[in-house]
Amino acid sequence: MILSDKDIKKALETGRIKITPEPNLAVQLGSCSIDLHLGNKFRVFKNSRYPYIDLRKNIDINELMDEVEINDERPFIMQPGSFALANTMESLELADDLLGRIEGRSSLGRLGIIVHGTASVFDPGWIGVPTMELGNLGTMPIALYPGMRICSFTFEEVSSPVEVPYRMKKNNKYAGQTSPLASKLNEEM
Repeated sequence: MILSDKDIKKALETGRIKITPEPNLAVQLGSCSIDLHLGNKFRVFKNSRYPYIDLRKNIDINELMDEVEINDERPFIMQPGSFALANTMESLELADDLLGRIEGRSSLGRLGIIVHGTASVFDPGWIGVPTMELGNLGTMPIALYPGMRICSFTFEEVSSPVEVPYRMKKNNKYAGQTSPLASKLNEEM
């Protein structure tokens, strides 16, 4: 069941959902979601280093990407057809019986900005700064500024608390992240 605005408030009050810094509910809370803000760290591909990504070769994905940090006054320009990993300003912590789903905001989607390609689920027990898979599907470059509302989260109750929360999973890849991390798929090969 997806949590309503009333239930999101209750989960924030009881600590089942922790968002830091504390959200401004008058601005960020929707009927069944809460908006988060764009952070200032991005990871972008260095297209000239390798001609393609071969997942069978043990390539350090970090070598394929640069981390870019911008200040509040300077926008990050999303070119048409481009892709970047980005973080939210907020950190998020979920109880062991709640999962979160990151979603795009309609106003940005209507301009062509997507915030996730496939990875929308944040498992119960997740903790850290959410990473978005930003893409520009539109035909014009778009300036994105740190601090703007960029995505929303919905929350769902699972049937019972999970036995192994994400933060406790052996070999979890992204728990506790504080900036957008490159793919760790090569660790599975």
